[in-house]
Amino acid sequence: MSRDIVVAGAGAAGMMAAITAARAGASVLLVEPNEKVGRKLYITGKGRCNVTNHCAVEEALSSTLRNSRFLYSAMSRFTPADAEAFFTDLGVPLKVERGNRVFPQSDRAADIVDALFYELRRLRVELRRDRVTGLVQNGAGTLDISTENSGVLSNCKAIILATGGLSYPATGSTGDGYELAKSAGHTVIPPAPSLVPLESPDPCCANMQGLSLKNVSLTVKNRKGKAVYREQGEMLFTHFGLSGPLVLSASAYMRDFERDSYTCIIDLKPALDGQTLDARLVRELTAGANMDMANLMGALAPRLLIPVLLDRAAIPGSKKAHDVTRTERRRLLEVMKGFSVAVSGPRPIEEAIVTSGGVKVSEVDPKTMMSKLVPGLFFAGELLDVDACTGGFNLQIAWATGRAAGEGAANHIR
Repeated sequence: MSRDIVVAGAGAAGMMAAITAARAGASVLLVEPNEKVGRKLYITGKGRCNVTNHCAVEEALSSTLRNSRFLYSAMSRFTPADAEAFFTDLGVPLKVERGNRVFPQSDRAADIVDALFYELRRLRVELRRDRVTGLVQNGAGTLDISTENSGVLSNCKAIILATGGLSYPATGSTGDGYELAKSAGHTVIPPAPSLVPLESPDPCCANMQGLSLKNVSLTVKNRKGKAVYREQGEMLFTHFGLSGPLVLSASAYMRDFERDSYTCIIDLKPALDGQTLDARLVRELTAGANMDMANLMGALAPRLLIPVLLDRAAIPGSKKAHDVTRTERRRLLEVMKGFSVAVSGPRPIEEAIVTSGGVKVSEVDPKTMMSKLVPGLFFAGELLDVDACTGGFNLQIAWATGRAAGEGAANHIR
């Protein structure tokens, strides 16, 4: 049985590619091993689906940390504004939140998945629960595709691989696409976790497990003391180290654990400069002169953080406030403005939001997403060696490359 276009993977990029090709008049078979489409979309944005970022193309590209130049054509032709219009036209009202993050007004990721699913159905895209296991060029200038359940699909005019990376394997991202790309002669940059929690050898993390810090500033410095990331927001201490939005974003800038080392430095009071915070400490120490420091610190820090702060400042918790010396107060100030946590590495790739690495982009046409090695073979989404910061940018990459691959495949078969 032949098909115009086979799309492998019904995630964000795959569904966009299938919709685009079908709107262009192609007959499309969408192959997905999961019972439901868009499994990963359901869990993005904590179940709310951060669809894109309400920003200009230039900002979306500057927020892309790997191979942003490769995305220029695709992103310029399907911009963040285009993505918003696409979902609005499908009947999903959107809203813009902090950091220009775009969500469905309902706060339900299911509304995004449903909109894509019903559009696939309206366009008569055939959806088949199956997995592509192999592909080969035949002498007729088309592709023969082997599948897990349906046997061989012969003489396919084009195939779009949109099988995802290795993050969240429970959603179906099991790395199949890498092997298919390699079998076609493509180079695959070794996958690594990005937007991932961080492990730390510092016992303070486990001691403060579950503590969430809001409105703190996080700076990441490398071995040479150079700041590679700085941002303000929310983070979390865990039994293994650090997590939360700030940490996930920071991890994308910590690319070289094999040759470098990193330290997270937390400013617990970023709204106050050193002089202002010191004046605040003096006021608290004066007002609570007869209090134990362990109790007085309750006005300045969360309960789980207090013993760690005092330990680092070498101030006994039982010490009376009126006995605290100027030197001890200075140490406490320094700890509060620069609470450091050494990082030993990222958590496993299975816990990452996205995968860094993938199909080498110099082997892919940036306008059409077609392989430069195998005519009729296209790539889209996380399978490519592109990834970005948090804030809807990775889904924007999926929509833009999916759109480019769908258009490219439809034009290729004409």
